[in-house]
Amino acid sequence: MLTQLTQLEVNELVFKWYKKLDIHANVEELLPMVISEGLEMRFPEATLTSIEEFKNWYDVVINKFFDEIHTLSMVNIEIDEDQAKVKVIVNWQAKVWNPPDAKSKWLGFDAYQTWIVKRDPISKKAVIATYIVDELDPMEGSAQL
Repeated sequence: MLTQLTQLEVNELVFKWYKKLDIHANVEELLPMVISEGLEMRFPEATLTSIEEFKNWYDVVINKFFDEIHTLSMVNIEIDEDQAKVKVIVNWQAKVWNPPDAKSKWLGFDAYQTWIVKRDPISKKAVIATYIVDELDPMEGSAQL
């Protein structure tokens, strides 16, 4: 039987996730942080349900956005037996260049998210099973996605 998730390990997963996104870590560093079977990730631009789809999505976003900064303003963790429901508010700022534009554009959003974190049966670590962007609230002056 798997041990119950702890607030600490779920919180560490959330912070580590955004740190890896900020540095555009190799996708292989992110894969141990997501569930291998039954993944669901809902972004404004796509819904992903497999590791392969996640890899393809990640390749697109790290080649589109740069100077990314994710700043967490809220992490609310509710543990219920074998999973945790996590409400996240993260401020995401980045730049994007869309050829043939003469200049890049600045993007800034508060992203409201809901995660479901479970314990991976193989690695025994806390992993993201569900990741939903509930709402994107643009900052003043932000370009649109």
